[in-house]
Amino acid sequence: MIDIHSHILPGVDDGSVDMKESLNMAKKAVEAGITHLFATPHHLNEKYVNVKSDIIDRAGRLNESLQQENIPLTIHLGQEVRIHRDIFISLEKEEILTLDDNGRYLLLELPSGSVPTYTHEVIYELLLKGITPIIVHPERNKELIENHKLLFELVQEGALTQLTSGSIIGQFGKNVKSFSKKIIEHNLAHFIATDAHNIGTRGFTLQEAYETITKTYGIQRTFYFKENAEQLIKGQSPSVEKPEPFKKKILGIF
Repeated sequence: MIDIHSHILPGVDDGSVDMKESLNMAKKAVEAGITHLFATPHHLNEKYVNVKSDIIDRAGRLNESLQQENIPLTIHLGQEVRIHRDIFISLEKEEILTLDDNGRYLLLELPSGSVPTYTHEVIYELLLKGITPIIVHPERNKELIENHKLLFELVQEGALTQLTSGSIIGQFGKNVKSFSKKIIEHNLAHFIATDAHNIGTRGFTLQEAYETITKTYGIQRTFYFKENAEQLIKGQSPSVEKPEPFKKKILGIF
């Protein structure tokens, strides 16, 4: 399996603290059936700064260590970029790292409690530059939970989304799990990833999420998410189904 979102790079953010933990995380990822893992440290989230050149260097060293330890896991390049007004200046400065550094797909993080007013503009401008933003864990964003229509609008404009595997299996509570289901049912989800931070509370639960999806929606839906991740590895475009708008609430119930 392919996991497009993780915090396995050592000592750069709130994920792995050192190389020893990174190697332990890698072993757990392999045990969980993952063969390819994107290392996507936080960037400009008001706490961590991880520019493109540093990530490339650290990911290279991690891959070397994995080979030395005979751990069959390939680390791919990535970055979880917090949306900010100067993101295009950051692009010009070569600080932004797209997935596999191919200039096509970018993990874009929204603040946990809101959707900035300039989000539509950033998505539009990124798409003009040939970069498709993949909005990470939208199911955990407070404003999107309260205003489902806004997520539909962002996807309709061309953004893709990535749900967290832990959200699907209930690790973030009933509300987040429920919203995750609605996102899938309205064709607003395109990838599932672990967003793994450690081997304990935030580990590699991708298989469990896929099993839940298969049980709820059938094996074809699981294939859809798996194949989309494979397309990213191949440098090809993922499948995008037509997003369905949310129905209006009736007495507070969907």
